[in-house]
Amino acid sequence: MNTPHDFTRVRHWLTDLQDRICTAIAAADGQARFHEDAWQRAPDDPSPLRGGGRTRILRDGAVFEQAGIGFSDVSGEQLPPSATANRPELAGAAWRAIGVSLVFHPRNPYVPTTHANVRHLQAEKDGETVAWWFGGGFDLTPFYPFDDDVHHWHRVARDLCEPYGGQARYDAHKRWCDEYFYLKHRAETRGVGGLFFDDLHTQFEDDFGYLRAVGDGFLDAYLPIVERRRDTPFGEREREFQLYRRGRYVEFNLVYDRGTHFGLQSGGRAESILMSMPPRVRWEYGYTPEAGSDEARLIDYLTPRDWL
Repeated sequence: MNTPHDFTRVRHWLTDLQDRICTAIAAADGQARFHEDAWQRAPDDPSPLRGGGRTRILRDGAVFEQAGIGFSDVSGEQLPPSATANRPELAGAAWRAIGVSLVFHPRNPYVPTTHANVRHLQAEKDGETVAWWFGGGFDLTPFYPFDDDVHHWHRVARDLCEPYGGQARYDAHKRWCDEYFYLKHRAETRGVGGLFFDDLHTQFEDDFGYLRAVGDGFLDAYLPIVERRRDTPFGEREREFQLYRRGRYVEFNLVYDRGTHFGLQSGGRAESILMSMPPRVRWEYGYTPEAGSDEARLIDYLTPRDWL
């Protein structure tokens, strides 16, 4: 597959983004460091996928129980069903995809879990590029939500959209996030949303600029919340509720998440794809929080609303 200069430029920015986020999160944690697992598909690997990446994991830190951030550069001879369901003309196209994806699971239940992803894909038939697009976004999953945190998160999201369509872009991609990160079988969102977009292919420089704004804006959105909540006292009750709610995260990623489906259907590296799973989680049959409790407050935040 051809690797035009623009593709190389996106790749360089993505690897740099991974480096910058790792440095910032390790500094915020103050105790643990990221360990890198660089991987490459061997020529005789039976998987139809080619390429490699670098998966970085921080474990058992002062702030983060586990923080995973991966870069991948992979290709295949035909797109999997999850990618061609709405684009049947791309069936049989060879492809190459690059991206950075992260999920951070804090130790303190008052610090929200978060996810972010930025990616670029190019598809070819007969040596010609037949499609390219950008996708990504970030979302926030609190267990004990605070309005100040949610408002800050969405202000950053709205402000970074300003040069790329302003309020209309924010409204559209916020709504897309609310609709995408929705657990239909639970009738609730995964968290308080953020931004989500896919198949963005209007004008390369503008679209790449927006991708950079989203990737670069993630730390501006997340780190102030971490600093505000990291030392909040908590006990066994809060910890058990956090572990229970982490179960919703697992449910979404395994049942609905397109990135997980794309990776597994295309023969991707399972260990890297599933790094988003929390290190500890629990389920409880028929759990209902006590009326009026802090735990019961959460459900009010799991319905889309205009946070600003």
